[in-house]
Amino acid sequence: MNVRVIPFGVLKDRLEAAVVELPQGATVAALLDQLSARLPAPLLRGIAVGVNAEYATASHVLKEGDEVGLLPPVSGGSASRTVDVSDESNAELGGVFLTRVRIDTEKLAAQARRGEDGAVVVFDGIVRDHSRGRRTLHLDYEAYEEMALKQMKELAVEARSKFGVRHATIVHRLGRLQIGETSVLIVVASAHRAQAFDACRWIIDTLKKTVPIWKKETFADGAVWAPGEPFPAEIAVDPAEAKHES
Repeated sequence: MNVRVIPFGVLKDRLEAAVVELPQGATVAALLDQLSARLPAPLLRGIAVGVNAEYATASHVLKEGDEVGLLPPVSGGSASRTVDVSDESNAELGGVFLTRVRIDTEKLAAQARRGEDGAVVVFDGIVRDHSRGRRTLHLDYEAYEEMALKQMKELAVEARSKFGVRHATIVHRLGRLQIGETSVLIVVASAHRAQAFDACRWIIDTLKKTVPIWKKETFADGAVWAPGEPFPAEIAVDPAEAKHES
């Protein structure tokens, strides 16, 4: 059988997207074992795997035609959908967007507000001019877009349920960003401020660990993929585990 493998972030610097032939009944572990000849072990350490835009374990059995995303720890990359957040007709997406245009923070915060709200909490993630002692020129963001949108929508739904807030907007910018531009915006509206603060903090912290978006930093003296947040243990596919299960 054949599956399509798509690497993201730093992995795509070492491996091109390709169709890989596997025996029937092969698992994610068997695929990773086959790819290990082309990818250094350190690059596979701590990765996650998405099968058809859903996180999968090492023991997941692959099927003909599956799309397998190789996901290094995220920096927060068809059937994906990128939308312009300035278009109000996209409101049916539940306040969750990927966009390649400038994020209008004030407009989105105002749109989230309703008469029953006692608090609107905004997290505005901005591109700064330095990182780890180096001067930053610009950033480039890429995503496993279909999977990122699914994960972001799940975060918005869970935040409303977990914290009892009325509304959550999550917007992430893709493509090239200049210094001072917004890369990620979260707007939480609630009757009470404590829940709004807690939900907003939980969303950004969880997004940075689970949503497949990666950041490439260009400095005055070179460019690198930003080291990502470690995946939660239930998502990460450990190479030793994968080899054992294959």
